[in-house]
Amino acid sequence: MVPVTTTTFAGSFPGTAPGTAAAVALHGVTRTYGRGPTAVRAVDGVDLEFPRGAWTAVMGPSGSGKSTLLHCAAGLERVDGGRVRLGDTDITAASDDELAALRRERIGFVFQGYHLIGALTAEQNVALPLRLAGRRPPRAEVRAALSMVGLGDRARHRPRELSGGQQQRVAIARAMVTRPEVLFADEPTGALDSASARTVLDLLAAMAARGQTIVMVTHDPAAAARAGAVVFLRDGRVADRLVGASAHDVADRLVRLEA
Repeated sequence: MVPVTTTTFAGSFPGTAPGTAAAVALHGVTRTYGRGPTAVRAVDGVDLEFPRGAWTAVMGPSGSGKSTLLHCAAGLERVDGGRVRLGDTDITAASDDELAALRRERIGFVFQGYHLIGALTAEQNVALPLRLAGRRPPRAEVRAALSMVGLGDRARHRPRELSGGQQQRVAIARAMVTRPEVLFADEPTGALDSASARTVLDLLAAMAARGQTIVMVTHDPAAAARAGAVVFLRDGRVADRLVGASAHDVADRLVRLEA
């Protein structure tokens, strides 16, 4: 078993080779909602790098800024200050069209609520990002993505004909069909029963073993413990991290932060 290590965090994780760009890097990033005395700084001067080929979980008490951090890293929200890099590309000042292209071609995003289109089959939902990018994907390519998540026999089913766990796996296939550099996942098991959650986490683990970079927000210590490292946020700042931690270690650290 990998020994648990912990330290106050600022910078990249072990495993990011010197001189090699991280998959995602945030430098002095801030994100504020509202103005004046009611303003809330959801992300407060974060310096953080996510190494290529690693699975990192992001945790923290409610309101700690973890989902906002994920959205800023993925280019779904613009930052108020600091810089965000995707590999060697600075996306901080990218236009809306440029960000849309990045999300189609280099970034995959999985939401807790699946966000599948009910009128489309699983196959059509998976093909959608490629069609939006102006491609006519071969059926074999789309079917291969569904087979990767164990749903090759559900290609013609619509979302209402699938279980919650199956819908989430379709959403993962849709995010992965473009072969993104980074897969972002915001509470991917939050709406699932325990058996479906294990299936989804096993799928993410298999992707990580093949070198896929994954950044996942979760509130579940057991889910976070499946990742190689866990970053903890508190009040919009990086408070701590664990590497090689058990679910008990993660839960204990989260309780300490909440206290």
